[in-house]
Amino acid sequence: MEERKLTLLMDFYELTMAQGYFNDNKHEQIAVFDMFFRSIPDNGGYAIYAGLESVINYIESLKFSDSDIEFLKSKNIFNDKFLKYLKNFKFTSDVYSFKEGVPIFPNEPILVVKGPLIECQLVETMILLSINHQSLIATKTSRIVREAKGRAVLEFGARRAHSYDASLLGARSAYIAGALGTSNTLADKLYGIPALGTMAHSYVQSFDSEYEAFKSYALNYPKDTLLLVDTYDTLNSGIPNAIKVHNEILKPMGEELKGIRIDSGDLAYLSNEARILLDNAGLVNTKITVSNALDEYLIRDLITHQNAKIDSFGVGERLITARSEAVFGGVFKLTALEENKKIVPKIKISDNVVKTTIPGFKQVYRFYDEDNKAIADVVTLFDEVIDESKPYLLFDPENPWKEKLVENFKTEQMLLPIYINGKLVYELPSLKEIKQTKEKYFNTLWDEVKRLKYPHKYYVDLSKPLWDLKQELIFKHKK
Repeated sequence: MEERKLTLLMDFYELTMAQGYFNDNKHEQIAVFDMFFRSIPDNGGYAIYAGLESVINYIESLKFSDSDIEFLKSKNIFNDKFLKYLKNFKFTSDVYSFKEGVPIFPNEPILVVKGPLIECQLVETMILLSINHQSLIATKTSRIVREAKGRAVLEFGARRAHSYDASLLGARSAYIAGALGTSNTLADKLYGIPALGTMAHSYVQSFDSEYEAFKSYALNYPKDTLLLVDTYDTLNSGIPNAIKVHNEILKPMGEELKGIRIDSGDLAYLSNEARILLDNAGLVNTKITVSNALDEYLIRDLITHQNAKIDSFGVGERLITARSEAVFGGVFKLTALEENKKIVPKIKISDNVVKTTIPGFKQVYRFYDEDNKAIADVVTLFDEVIDESKPYLLFDPENPWKEKLVENFKTEQMLLPIYINGKLVYELPSLKEIKQTKEKYFNTLWDEVKRLKYPHKYYVDLSKPLWDLKQELIFKHKK
């Protein structure tokens, strides 16, 4: 795939603000910006973090080309001194982030940029679009995979994605969150995600009979014969013809029908009847895959309530578009500025309590109990140290009288250095390692937090010094 130049993939106001900072000689003032989100999609109990690698790839290639400068000059709004600054632009900021694949929760900083104000502003759009989209798809996939209860989930949404980027990065996000493969061949080439798929209805229709279509496919792929059986009549034609091809073509070759796929109709009824027909024919190892507008709710009903005999799910449009709630809602907010070589916390106050920001340069600690189950996340000032040898008082920042004293706990700093002074200091993990990270951290969550409906709220608390600082700034600005 040819590399595209994405430097100008930013909201235009990032550039107008940047010139304002530059003209007012504020552009080198050190600032701190947090990315966080306010609510979990689908009223879920957790989200899955994805998109960091895209942010890193953007920053690593963040240079304004001659054509970029000429284009901006043509807008007749940017002066020559500012354009010269952009021409010589170099990223020098610090970036801290959660690891990809880790469960994340509302109102905690998941990525922090600390550096010259102008730099923080210029990278805002790409940070948000990368993490918002990929975290949304990873979160949706995780919900689907959990409801599949160990059965394979395959991402089949390439033709329904909102663009080829959404398809590729959606496939990557789905794989992180537990999908075992994708229909997208380019995602296999670029990311090593297994590309899977056999035939469409058009293949069956192109032959004089369904049997001839199945026979052709079996002869072409005897070791991997999976047949789409619902083109005409699943139970009276499709499955009998699949069994016939097994007996007449595959069995004499020493092979076996690997599987069938059902793409329409009552999936519970058809899969149960299909299992009976296959088992009666001695094809107890033949797997049943279903597709057709699946999501976590339908999969849960098929397995839990209808006892459907399904081995794997091909999930398309409702995964790749996160159809039930198609916006993640992450934001990027200023939380501190350097004044007289001192970081001064800043706050945005709103009548809507959830939109009042958490001020300052911060760190996030995740607390674990003796069984390595996550208790809560605590947002602290960046230089705070939590002493694991002493009891720690957790309290709800919105209702501080709700308290819990924890002992015999361990903590983990969640915001890791990615860039220091503009230099990449983070070793990018492989996609398989990110997938393993997701599983490791997901297993630390209580099942009650993972529940599909009415999940237990996972608490994101503030340390006492940070809570005091926030109250102090609210009082100061409300006077």
